[in-house]
Amino acid sequence: MRPVAFVLFSLFIVIIIVCSIQFQSGKSCEIFHEDGNRTTVIEPGKAYLKHRKFLIHDFCSNRDISISQSMYSTSGIPQYIVQIVNTCISGCAPSKIHLHCGWFASAKLVNPRTFRRLSYDDCLVNGGKPLRTGQIIRFTYSNSFMYPLSFKSAKFC
Repeated sequence: MRPVAFVLFSLFIVIIIVCSIQFQSGKSCEIFHEDGNRTTVIEPGKAYLKHRKFLIHDFCSNRDISISQSMYSTSGIPQYIVQIVNTCISGCAPSKIHLHCGWFASAKLVNPRTFRRLSYDDCLVNGGKPLRTGQIIRFTYSNSFMYPLSFKSAKFC
């Protein structure tokens, strides 16, 4: 197992163990925006649960989307490997995940269903489809430099 994959797997197992101790109940739909604001839609029958405090949050947020990248090869045009992982264990599958990506471009074709630049500094992950818990989106791109990629927004339910 590659070191990065092992670390991510270990982190995932620790989170599962810690969260299995906590009581999970009620879900709401969370939409996080790049400015840190959050829009919450609560199911009417579960509104009373919002006052409860848990050791670990009962919803997913931008902190649960892990983005990492590293150099993949050094000969010719540099290649970079990117991994995007949903580490949330509340059963939420974030969708419509957008990243800050500048003028992202690659000399090597990147599957647009996996990762696609929509406009300047706006790239869509997984074709907008939900990213299940523990699911890893992995792709490589070729460019003379590494693009800084960071979370922009997503719909969390």
